[in-house]
Amino acid sequence: MGGSDSEADKSALKERKNLLALAPIAKPLAGKKLSKRTLKLVRKAAEHKCLKRGVKEVVKSIRRGNKGVCVIAGNITPIDVITHVPILCEEAEIPYVYVTSKEDLANAGATKRPTCCVLVLPKPTKGELGVDDQQKLKTEYDQVATEVSSLAASLF
Repeated sequence: MGGSDSEADKSALKERKNLLALAPIAKPLAGKKLSKRTLKLVRKAAEHKCLKRGVKEVVKSIRRGNKGVCVIAGNITPIDVITHVPILCEEAEIPYVYVTSKEDLANAGATKRPTCCVLVLPKPTKGELGVDDQQKLKTEYDQVATEVSSLAASLF
């Protein structure tokens, strides 16, 4: 009789599979805690329309001078699709971080399709947020931005 795998075994197997699928350029890679916090920020930004999804939108936004935190999926194939994004981020002095899965990034960004990268903006491009919402988003944004910057600084 084949026993069913426990929930912990399944999640460990999924995590190992994600790590094997990572691109070699996926550095700085967010750890478990930072990954969770970053995806939570992406989820809140999506709710408040402070998010640019996809390579084309992110590149356009960076070239226009918008600042934010860039979150890139590490399991993109072919990697040529996203290799120019970190360079653009460095030139524009935008902190960027890789997360392990494009599916998780898409779920956090409120889309059904897997997403290569997203740019989390500190405030929406159109309209205004309430003071309360703006303050909550800003504190979380600042916290993630400093952690991502320190992670990148430790690498280089």
